[in-house]
Amino acid sequence: MIRMSGETALGLAWIIALVASLAVLFIGEVLGQTPCVLCWFQRAFMFPLAIVLGLGLWWRDGRVGRYGIALALGGGAIALWHMGLYVGLVPERIQPCTATGPSCTDDNQLVFGIPIPLMALAAFALIGALSALSLKDTRT
Repeated sequence: MIRMSGETALGLAWIIALVASLAVLFIGEVLGQTPCVLCWFQRAFMFPLAIVLGLGLWWRDGRVGRYGIALALGGGAIALWHMGLYVGLVPERIQPCTATGPSCTDDNQLVFGIPIPLMALAAFALIGALSALSLKDTRT
């Protein structure tokens, strides 16, 4: 089994949060794809993750992983709901997207053939796991 230090785990969690944040900004601002309502809610958790984890690394705060876990759980819950809606487990009648805005379930939710909600769920899960792993290494 590979053993990694808390700082390495935290660094990897920050890199994932930063890349995910930049990717959704690229999709929305450069490619011009307006995010659906659930994507906006996921962004509300992902953007602070990149900032909080980055500042924790900068200040060498080994306990910042607890905030990473909390934000990843919130964002992961929304991404899981979005994925359930996307694959049809959640009925369309409770879809949060408006009739005039972008759909939470159409083909605009695919990037390289992978659903955006699935990528978000994977990112939140990895960030949460790495944040938890970073706490195992702290002795304070």
